[in-house]
Amino acid sequence: MRFLDIIEKKKNKLALTDEEIQFWIDGVTNDTIPDYQTSSLLMAIVLNGMDEKETAKLAEAMMNSGDVLDLSGIPGIKSDKHSTGGVGDKTSLALGAMVAACGLKVAKMSGRGLGHTGGTLDKLESIEGFNIFLTEDQFKKQVSEIGLSIIGQTGELVPADKKLYALRDVTATVNSIPLIASSIMSKKLASGSNTILLDVKYGEGAFMQTIEDAKTLANAMISIGNRLGRNTMAMITDMNQPLGNTIGNALEVEEAIETVKGNGPKDFTELCMCAGEIMLMQGKIANSKEEARKMLQEAISSGKAFEKLLQMVEYQGGNVEQIKNTKLLPQAKFVTEMKSREAGYVEHIHSQQLGILAMHLGAGRATKEDSINYAVGLRMNSKKGDKIETGDLLCTVYHDEELKQEWIENFYKTFSFTDNKVDPIPIVEEILG
Repeated sequence: MRFLDIIEKKKNKLALTDEEIQFWIDGVTNDTIPDYQTSSLLMAIVLNGMDEKETAKLAEAMMNSGDVLDLSGIPGIKSDKHSTGGVGDKTSLALGAMVAACGLKVAKMSGRGLGHTGGTLDKLESIEGFNIFLTEDQFKKQVSEIGLSIIGQTGELVPADKKLYALRDVTATVNSIPLIASSIMSKKLASGSNTILLDVKYGEGAFMQTIEDAKTLANAMISIGNRLGRNTMAMITDMNQPLGNTIGNALEVEEAIETVKGNGPKDFTELCMCAGEIMLMQGKIANSKEEARKMLQEAISSGKAFEKLLQMVEYQGGNVEQIKNTKLLPQAKFVTEMKSREAGYVEHIHSQQLGILAMHLGAGRATKEDSINYAVGLRMNSKKGDKIETGDLLCTVYHDEELKQEWIENFYKTFSFTDNKVDPIPIVEEILG
């Protein structure tokens, strides 16, 4: 088989066979196909696409390029949830505890953040001593015993994806639904769970800018999961304002803790409840959304969800006293209140710009080498549609260095106001699968 013929075939808009895709991914993994040829095929895929069968095979070949977790020794259905990421997205911390408290096993591998905010692992590491580097055996043991573990990737998971992504990043071939979908799903499939819930966000501050693009990506990932024997569903959720009220690692941990206690922000709580309903039905713990919601509400009101979060933190070496008393989490040196210079209804909140402002405080990474300041961030006091008077509190800033005037001016540019009443947006737009 000649790789040149495979490039030619895709250039001519023809579908690749399973054997041709496997040949390519084997060559990427063992370095027998040069980068310039792979780059050429990637560009042909960006321009001419892949059908559902090709995309599923690509995800499967990438999944099998390295270690694949076998969770079959753990009793019951194992669930996983993936978010395409957004500003203030601390969902895994609260949702994992809520559904595990209802009896569903959650085996989740997460990533670090690169860009405007930290990832799930960065948020967890703001808890003193929390160990995200469990061995595979420790991970399986914890999921078996308490039904919940969130860790970083173990072993050599999906090496082909790492190599392909590095090339895509420097060859303008990132923006392709088949390549994005197979990249995300190869990692989810290699993590070994039986069911996968995808939270695909759209809007400013999200990976996909429009709801149409978010649905296209979601359907592509659902197709991959279902073709490869995993019960896969997706939620399309709005990211045109920060999720919940906090942006920043320890602040988001605190908000997740409050949410599992029943005191979380309305939008974030609703997102967790909707996701929890789907996961409990996927895991055959509940037969209907109504039954699932009742179970989740009981887990929160009884304190079981909070106890489950404490249990996970304790099992993974974290300081449980910080969960019981969030004032013990990392605290910033300075707290500054940002008050509105205008009056009116909040028409728009530029969530991506708020995320970037949080990154400049130290809450996120501009490069992989940057360190995270767990204490800094923003606590929002207003949402889209709120009526604001001049002098009302818009946001509280937690920072370790004096705020520069440029930062302050850029903050005020993230809000726009109108005299007309603005309807709030539903957090969950649609459920697919």
